[in-house]
Amino acid sequence: MTALKNDRFLRALLKQPVDVTPVWMMRQAGRYLPEYRATRARAGDFMSLCKNPELACEVTLQPLERYPLDAAILFSDILTIPDAMGLGLHFETGEGPRFRKALRSAADIEALPVPDAERDLGYVMDAVRTIRRELNGRVPLIGFSGSPWTLATYMVEGGSSKDFRRSKAMLYDEPQAMHLLLDKLARSVTDYLNAQIRAGAQAVQIFDTWGGSLSSVAYLEFSLAYMQRIVDGLIREQDGRRVPVILFTKNGGLWLESMAASGADALGLDWTCDIGDARRRVGERVALQGNMDPSVLYAQPATIRAEVARILASYGPGPGHVFNLGHGITPEVDPAHAGAFIEAVHELSAAYHQG
Repeated sequence: MTALKNDRFLRALLKQPVDVTPVWMMRQAGRYLPEYRATRARAGDFMSLCKNPELACEVTLQPLERYPLDAAILFSDILTIPDAMGLGLHFETGEGPRFRKALRSAADIEALPVPDAERDLGYVMDAVRTIRRELNGRVPLIGFSGSPWTLATYMVEGGSSKDFRRSKAMLYDEPQAMHLLLDKLARSVTDYLNAQIRAGAQAVQIFDTWGGSLSSVAYLEFSLAYMQRIVDGLIREQDGRRVPVILFTKNGGLWLESMAASGADALGLDWTCDIGDARRRVGERVALQGNMDPSVLYAQPATIRAEVARILASYGPGPGHVFNLGHGITPEVDPAHAGAFIEAVHELSAAYHQG
């Protein structure tokens, strides 16, 4: 494998010294970039783009052509696993993801197959291999998956939901059925992330987008416990390097101590946490990733720079910080504002890494 020219992202995740704080953005390959919109139009639709390794590689690399980012993230979707389980994923304009089949009973869950990542999601692994080849060591490649609980909500609801009423009704009324679903998903995600690592992903992130919708007791039992099982089952060294694992629970600030005990290398923070407070709470156990409110990117560059400065000061000196947004960049952001953000992180963070 080609040697990495810029490994500060991987070093920061392992709390090793870096020259400046590394930065990447969740959804950095996306609709805010006109070149992404053009490639998606060529592909025809979102899933056709995901399933074409060359086009998935093209959009993964687009933000790196614009900005001095410290990592690339695989272009894909968190719902590829449920799709491979036969639920029929499709995207409706203005409505987001939908499944042609939703899980409504324990019998539906019992009938659900556990996919083989190499066979049933081979297009994702082809994309990972293609991206690694084209990156040629510029920056590391991040692989990812949705968390079991997050995937389960889409599968039970049949798509996006504001209140998760079917998922939570199953969780409380039929906990055995929900545990069976989460068990199948934990096995699937472990296999899927390990396949990405074997194909060339150099770090992986688990997106627990909807874990923060749960009560504290339910989060620990139905979300974190299954992410813990995934972390325990992951390949942690490949090509002679540690493969860091990042856990990101949106609205998960209540549970940072429990998440830090999971064995993950880093925790992603949304913008509702103060990163300095989070650092004090987790100590030296994990690195932290985050956590600027994506909406700050609607503000003027001077305002963006001031918010970057505030977050860097809150974290303080020393390694263990990967700068990111607290959630994905939104489609209406001016690409020049994203550039101002990335430039500010690199320029202003150098002072925190001297000595």
